[in-house]
Amino acid sequence: MRYYSPMFAEIPTVRPATPLLDAVDAGRSIRDLSEEELNQLAHDLRAYLLYSVGQSGGHFGAGLGVVELTIALHHIFNTPDDRIVWDVGHQAYPHKILTGRMQRMHTMRQADGLSGFPKRSESEYDTFGVGHSSTSISAAMGMALAAEKQGIDRRVVAVIGDGAITGGMAFEALAHAGDVRPNMLVVLNDNQMSIGYNTGGLATYFAKIWASKTYITMREGSKKVLKKMRPAWDLAKRTEEHMKGMVAPGTLFEELGWHYIGPIDGHDLPQLVQTLENMRDLKGPQFLHICTRKGRGYEPAEQDPVGFHAINKIEAPKADDKPAPMPVPAKPKPKLPKYQDVFGRWLCDMAEKDDKLVGITPAMCEGSGMVEFARRFPDRFYDVAIAEQHAVTLAAGMACDGMKPVVAIYSTFLQRAYDQFIHDVAIQNLDVTYAIDRAGLVGQDGPTHQGAFDLSYMRCIPNMVVGAPSDENECRQMLYTAYQHPGPAAVRYPRGTGPGALIEDDMTAMPIGKAVVVRTGTDIAILNFGTLLREALEAGEQLGATVVDMRWVKPLDEALLRELSSGHKVFLTVEENAIAGGAGSAVSEFLDSEGIVAAVHRAGIRDQFVEHGSQGQQRERHGLTAEQLVRLARPNTDQDETESVASIRVQA
Repeated sequence: MRYYSPMFAEIPTVRPATPLLDAVDAGRSIRDLSEEELNQLAHDLRAYLLYSVGQSGGHFGAGLGVVELTIALHHIFNTPDDRIVWDVGHQAYPHKILTGRMQRMHTMRQADGLSGFPKRSESEYDTFGVGHSSTSISAAMGMALAAEKQGIDRRVVAVIGDGAITGGMAFEALAHAGDVRPNMLVVLNDNQMSIGYNTGGLATYFAKIWASKTYITMREGSKKVLKKMRPAWDLAKRTEEHMKGMVAPGTLFEELGWHYIGPIDGHDLPQLVQTLENMRDLKGPQFLHICTRKGRGYEPAEQDPVGFHAINKIEAPKADDKPAPMPVPAKPKPKLPKYQDVFGRWLCDMAEKDDKLVGITPAMCEGSGMVEFARRFPDRFYDVAIAEQHAVTLAAGMACDGMKPVVAIYSTFLQRAYDQFIHDVAIQNLDVTYAIDRAGLVGQDGPTHQGAFDLSYMRCIPNMVVGAPSDENECRQMLYTAYQHPGPAAVRYPRGTGPGALIEDDMTAMPIGKAVVVRTGTDIAILNFGTLLREALEAGEQLGATVVDMRWVKPLDEALLRELSSGHKVFLTVEENAIAGGAGSAVSEFLDSEGIVAAVHRAGIRDQFVEHGSQGQQRERHGLTAEQLVRLARPNTDQDETESVASIRVQA
C-alpha cells in the first residue's frame, strides 16, 4: 500500500490535532507501530511541523521532504543506540519532534532554545553536531569503525542530500569506505534540487528486485560460489553493473565499492520501511538512493522550494480582532537593501565595465545576491556546488591566465578553503577578490554559521588586503577598490541591512589603508572596524571621544594611529570578530612595535562559540552595545563578568 500525505494549502496558526504523534511524544515506541499507524504518524508529524515552524520560524522545506524517511529510520533502527547522522541538519526538525523535543519546538533558534541543527549536547539522539555540508559520511564511517573496534553491534546511518553529496569531502569518504568496507548505510535524499535520476516503471521494478531479500540472498550466495571461478564471477559482476547502469545512476557508487539500491520513492512509506528492513543487517557499505520532494505536503513550498527553504514566524490573528478600517493610502516606506543586494548590484555594474570579471560561488547564488548576475551574465557565472576549496583554486587558475575572478562566499564557509586561500592565492599573490558575506554575528543559525573568525584568519596572511566597510555605500566603493587592487583582497560585510546610507552610482577607488575621522574628541579614541559605527558614535558622544571609521584591517592606517597617540590616552577598538587575533590585536601589536604607551581596550566576540539568538541579543552578550562600549572605555570602571570585553596595557 502506498501512502501519500494530503496537501496543506496554508500553515496552521492553531495547533492541529495530532493524537498519534502526541502518544509517541508521551513515550509510545515508534518501533511498535503498525503500517497504518505509521501512515497516520506521518500525517500528524507533517501537520505539527508546519504549525511549529509557523510559531518559531526556521528551516522547514527540507524537513517536510523527509517526514517519511525520518519515521522509517526511527521505526527500523534502534535509536539512539543505532546512530543516525544528518548532513547539514536543515532536514532534522522532524527528527527533533520525534525524539523528545516536541514541546520545545516553539523555542527553535531562539536564545536558550533549541538549536536549528542537530547538537550533541541537546539530545542523545543527535549523534553528531552539524551545520556545514558534506560531513555526515565521514562522521558515520568513524562511528562504524569505532563500533567495530570495540566489538559493539551497532548500525550506523548517514543521511545526505543531493546538494551535500556534491562536496568533495563526501566523495573522499565514499572512496575510503569503499576500500575499508565498514558496516554502514548511506541514504541519499535526492529532492530534485541538484541531481537528476532515471525514472519510470523499469527503474522502480529493478529497485524493488535489488532491495528484495531473495535477490540479496542470491547475490551474497553467488559471491561465495562464483569467486572460486574468476571468469564467471567477473562476467556476473559486469552483467549486474551494466543492468544497473541502464536503469539507475548507481554505477558510480558501485565502482566506489558500495552496494547501491534505488532510486525509490522517498514518500512511499511502506516501501521505505521494507527496503530499510532488508538492508539493515547487510555487511559492508550500503547505499540507498531515495527521491523526495522538498516541501512535500505544503503546496507553496513544493512550488517554490528555494523561497520556502525557511520562513519567518507567522503571527496568528487574535480572536477579538475586528475588521480593520479601509487604510488611508500612504507612501510606502522604502525598503533598505541587504548587503548581499549591494554586492549583487555592484557585481553587475562591474561586469558591464569589465568583460574579464567572472563570478564564482559555492552553491550560494541566492544567498550571496548573485541571481541577477547569473541571469545577465550566464557565461561568466560559475556555481561550483558545495565545493569551497575548488571555488578558491578555480579562481586562482583563472587569475593566472588573465581573468578577474570574484569569489562570493560566506565567512563561515571560507574557513573550509583556508589552505587554498593561503597556498593557491596568497602565496602566488594572485588577483582574486573575495566578497565575504555573513561576516560577524549572524543570529539564529548558531555557532556553525557565525562569521566570527575571518579578520583573525585573514590578517595574518602576507599579501592580503582586508576591508571592513561601515555602511552600504562604503561597501560598494570598497568592493570596487578591492577589485582594482592587483592582488588578493577581501571585503567582509554582515548579514541583513545596514544603516540606510545613500548608495552612489559612481564607483571610486578608496585609498587602501586610510581611515576617516568621523568625530573629533579628546583623551579617548574609538577605532571602529566594520558596521558597528553607529554604536561607536553613540558611545563617542557620551564620552566626548574621537571616533574613527578605520575601514581597513590590513593594512592599518599607521600614520593616523601615531597621530592619535599624541593626544589620546585610551584606545577602544570595536569589531564584530573574535577578540583573539582580530583588528584590536592588530592595533595593539602596532602600538607595541612603535613603543607607544597607551591603554587599549578591545570590544569584540569573546573566546567562546556564539550560541543562537537574534543579532541584537548576540551583540549585547558580547559587550557591543553603545552603553557597554562606554563602560569599557572609561578607566577604573568595574566590568560585568558576563560581558565579552578584553583590555590590555600596551607598554614600550
